Amino acid sequence: MSRMATIDLIGVPMDLGAGRRGVDMGPSALRYSGLQAALEQLGHVVNDTGDLPVAGPEQQPVRDDRAKYLEEIAQTCRRLADRVAASKSASRTPLVIGGDHSIAMGTGLGMAMAKPGFGVLWIDTHSDINTPDTSPSGNVHGMPIAALLGLEPAGRMTRAMGWEQPLLTPERLVMLGVRDVDQGERRLLKQCGIKLFTMSDVDRMGVAAVIDTALEYLSDQCDGLYVSFDMDVLDPNVAPGVGTPKEGGLTYREGHLIMETIAESGRLWALEVVEINPILDVGNKTARVARDLIASAFGASVV
Repeated sequence: MSRMATIDLIGVPMDLGAGRRGVDMGPSALRYSGLQAALEQLGHVVNDTGDLPVAGPEQQPVRDDRAKYLEEIAQTCRRLADRVAASKSASRTPLVIGGDHSIAMGTGLGMAMAKPGFGVLWIDTHSDINTPDTSPSGNVHGMPIAALLGLEPAGRMTRAMGWEQPLLTPERLVMLGVRDVDQGERRLLKQCGIKLFTMSDVDRMGVAAVIDTALEYLSDQCDGLYVSFDMDVLDPNVAPGVGTPKEGGLTYREGHLIMETIAESGRLWALEVVEINPILDVGNKTARVARDLIASAFGASVV
């Protein structure tokens, strides 16, 4: 992103969608890492809008083991949608920091409210396309893509969120970095024909070719990009502080090349970074890596 932006920083300390506690502290860890200063040094204006209120799981009963805390998650996501929509409608750039990946339902809804021509670049170890009927855990952070695509026949997620039709079509979605997919998700991915690049594709093609191909594809399908970056897409030796680490992820430089290429495209409409768990981190390393990746997405470069 070569031009200077006005960035609305939106914290969502969501800890209801994941199976391990601690991601509610992710927004604080990112702020502590110096995120705002890093973006302001690039010339951007940063408005920190604070954190949305989120109840902790100890305050809520589990009403449905197939979609745990869905109603409470949906309440926060609807508030997030309003903030994202207001930011985009004012020609600002939402930067959403989580919290677990269930918050993508809110970011996606906000984008649909303000910029319905958006496309999604989903950078994640997981496809997050489970439904309450296919999920082995019932954790909603594994379901936001299914919700946005309207894949659940029973409609529990869409009813909770308050929309009646899909907010996203498979043609406007690309997944990158996938390497851990449930059996039910494999069926849904094939059924929808979603374009995705696994870590095997990254190994074969090289990350530069993968991100160039992904962005070229999306440029034909949509007007601008909502990029959702789950920190567990990185290898655990790069980002140890995540709830679901898995060996064989992106390297530090691969992550930066992806973000730098997104910046160069000039098509970033919104950025979301999720799943930082300071309890599992080492010296706030994962938050510092996230800070630097975000800076790259907003134009940081070597020269």
